[in-house]
Order: sequence, then structure tokens, then C-alpha cells
Amino acid sequence: MAPEGADRARELEVFSAIARLGSFSAAGRALDLTPSAVSRTIDRIEARLGVRLLIRTTRALTLTMEGQSYLGAARRILADLDEAERSIADQGAPRGRLRVSAGFSHGRLSIVPLLGDFARLYPHILVDISLTDTVVDIAAGQADVGIRFGPLADSALTARRIGETGRSIVASPDYLARHGTPRVPEDLLGHNCLNFNFRRAEPVWPFRRNGRDYALTVRGNIEANNGETLGQLAMDGVGITRVGHFGVADAIAAGRLVSVLDAFNPGDVEPIHAVFVGGTNMPARVRVFVDYLAEHLR
Repeated sequence: MAPEGADRARELEVFSAIARLGSFSAAGRALDLTPSAVSRTIDRIEARLGVRLLIRTTRALTLTMEGQSYLGAARRILADLDEAERSIADQGAPRGRLRVSAGFSHGRLSIVPLLGDFARLYPHILVDISLTDTVVDIAAGQADVGIRFGPLADSALTARRIGETGRSIVASPDYLARHGTPRVPEDLLGHNCLNFNFRRAEPVWPFRRNGRDYALTVRGNIEANNGETLGQLAMDGVGITRVGHFGVADAIAAGRLVSVLDAFNPGDVEPIHAVFVGGTNMPARVRVFVDYLAEHLR
């Protein structure tokens, strides 16, 4: 004999199917039950509750007021049950679509190269990644995981630090040959300094001299919304720029860019966080992805 809980769940499923499909016979076909079995299920529910849930005529089937209330409860319970089963199944084999939002440069250079191995580890997760320097609203459901640089605003989201990056001032060997290499920060006032165009960004570069921090306002004739573009412009000999070290490390190692004014680098570090909706109902696919980033980006 099936457990009572299983019978109750089956009853809710039958009742919901009748309300959705509009007849006992259609509900029976959908659930592989005979019309008489469907009818007996409804009789059993009504007898237990002591109320009529359905008014049946030869032409129509109508839910009573009690039937409408029971239907709402049935749908909520069935939805909760489905979610619980998906959550438990995910723990064994994480699955489903995982929407990731990352900045253009960091995403292309640091996140995308990790996705192949992640996909091999978790073949049932569909990674849907969008690279954009526009901040998406994770709380509103625009993505499941967002990668954020710098200080985080207060919010109900969960944040996990997955890495950090310093900043470097770089220029191409060709640019430095034509315009000279700055020896002290003030030399930048005579150079074309390429900056970010973010509203929060200002043409102020920080330095440290003799243990004292200070800032210098620089100017240039090109601004961009991502560090990869600024790094490319620097490699093309357009000017000097200050960008995240992760984006120019390979170019420096290859000699396409030269790091300058290192002695005055204040050592400022920008934290990198993964932000997501946490809590007990967090899908396993989100958890394993954030764990993977934290392990491989640190």
C-alpha cells in the first residue's frame, strides 16, 4: 500500500489536472488513469473535507468557492514539492541553466578560459555567460552570478571574494621611444593618458612617494569603458594608461607593453567578488560555480 503522503500528493495532482483541463476524462488521459479512478479520487477528497469542490453537469465542470481555495493550495504544495525534488536532485548532479554576467575584459581573459574545464566537470549545467560592463541586477533575476570589481554596495545579495587585482601604468616601447619614459608621476602631465569613461571614474591616478599617498590629475584624448580597449590603445602607441594588471600581464611579459613608475605604485588592490542570491534554496549549480571560480582565480 502506498504511504498516505503519496496518496495525498496524487490527489492534489488529480484535482489540479481536472481544473486545468476541464474534465475528468482529459485529466485521466493526462495522468494515465481511468475516468472512474479520477471520479473516486474526487469523491474521496470531498468526503474527507466534508465540502463540495466541484459542480459537475453534463455540459460543464465548475469549481466551488471551496474548490478554488483548495486548488490554490494544491498548486502551491505541488510547486514546493517540485522545487524540493529539483534541489535534492541538483545536490547529486548539479544541472540547469546558469546565467553568468562578467565584465568584458575580465570575463574574456579570466572567466571564459575556465569554462571548458568547468563544463567537463559539470556536463548537466548549461553555462549562459554574458560579457558586459553594464551592471546587471542579480536580485531582479537578470543573472544568477555576477562578477563585481571594487567595493560592494549594501544589498541582500551574498558576495564571495574570488580574487583581487592590482593596477599597472603601461605604455608601448614605441610610445616611450617617441615621447620619453616618465621618471616621476609629474612627468605624466606631458603625456597622453588614456582613462576610463565610467561615471564613477575620474582622471586621478594614485601614487606613493616617501611613504606618503597622493593623487595626480592626468589628461588624455581617448576614454573607454573597459581596460582591454585601453590596453590595446596603449599597445598601439596611442598613449599611457592605468589598468588592472590581469589584463596586461601577458603583454608586459611579451614586451608589447612596458610597466612604468613602478617605484611609485601605491599598491592599491581591487577586490573581485562573485555576487548571487544565497540562502538555503540556492541551486547547487550556483554553489559549485562560485566554488570553482574561488579555487581557480585566487
